[in-house]
Amino acid sequence: MSPEQVAAGSDPRFLFLYALAWAGAAIAYTPFLTILLPVRVDLLAGTDNVRWLAATTFLGAIAASLANILFGWLSDVTGHRRLWVATGLLLSSGILCLFPHIERLGPLILLILLWQMALNMMLGPLAAWAGDCVPDRQKGRLGGLLAFAPASGALAGALVTVPGLADPPWRFAMVGMMAMACVLPLLLLGPSGAVATRRLQGAAIAPLPWLRAMITRMWCARLLVQIAEAALFAYLYFWFQTIDTRFDDAITARILTLVLFLAAPCALIAGRWADRRDRPIAPLCIAALLAAIGLTAMALARGPVAAIAGFMLFGLSTNIFLALHSAQTLRVLPDDGRRGRNLGLFNLTNTVPSLIMPSLTLVLVPTLGFSGLFAVLALLSAIAAILLRDTKRH
Repeated sequence: MSPEQVAAGSDPRFLFLYALAWAGAAIAYTPFLTILLPVRVDLLAGTDNVRWLAATTFLGAIAASLANILFGWLSDVTGHRRLWVATGLLLSSGILCLFPHIERLGPLILLILLWQMALNMMLGPLAAWAGDCVPDRQKGRLGGLLAFAPASGALAGALVTVPGLADPPWRFAMVGMMAMACVLPLLLLGPSGAVATRRLQGAAIAPLPWLRAMITRMWCARLLVQIAEAALFAYLYFWFQTIDTRFDDAITARILTLVLFLAAPCALIAGRWADRRDRPIAPLCIAALLAAIGLTAMALARGPVAAIAGFMLFGLSTNIFLALHSAQTLRVLPDDGRRGRNLGLFNLTNTVPSLIMPSLTLVLVPTLGFSGLFAVLALLSAIAAILLRDTKRH
């Protein structure tokens, strides 16, 4: 291990550079997947928009899953993360600029597949880079900083949809430029990105045996929560439109931004409570239960106030769950020189839901509406809470 890597593990500057880069990664996909892509599909598909968005989400998730594992593994094999992150950043940002020029749905899906591959060329090695440089004693702090990434992505979505700020074609370019502005500081000022094949000196604090035994239940619980989160991630705009047609893309982006910015400090508070009480899993169980309650409220909502309240409870709970869950994942996954590959495999909890969710949507929404979909998602979140309910501290 190089001295530069050891220094990165103890230099707080790396934590902030990395958190900024991770925020840039969120900016690279959040505005596109939540606002820009649904609006584009709505324009091209018309009344068949839900079906076509489901198809693009399904195929894009397959490409993302395979690419994340592939490029994480390639960064392990080549021994470097920086080159893969830089190449993926440039390619994904460039591909974004092509979307406004696509006028047919077939080429749109093909371009989405290429964009997902380029995006995960950046995301896979970038995720492993933190594991290389951040010792266990700082992973809680890192998790708190990473909690601000979703809020940054939502803020970018709200910014690019401000009326009069940019024409629709320029919105895609703005997303790419903002992502590059956040990731480039790590590429230029961070450590070399060489792969660490053993733990940092002074950081060999072994994960608790009980936490290792919990990894399967944690994996399943995250999968269930992510299915619910993925559905709202893709169809929030359409659902708000069914509640009140005044919910345009700008209003949707601002609501999402508010939820994510409130979730970040809440995640920090919940994480500190868990550390003081030595109960790292308890906040996950509580958050999953609150997510189920929020989804139930959304299923019953008939007006904009109830809809926003239900979504805010759901959004706060799931973002707290995912942020704290990610911090625990870095501690329990194997650290054997194949960190990029291992994180890619665990990342299936983030991408597989996008394979499951379109089928649920196509089965439930045409017959039962979004209320039926949210009722099923509430049940899945409740099961996630049950999976973590009996967890013991030791």
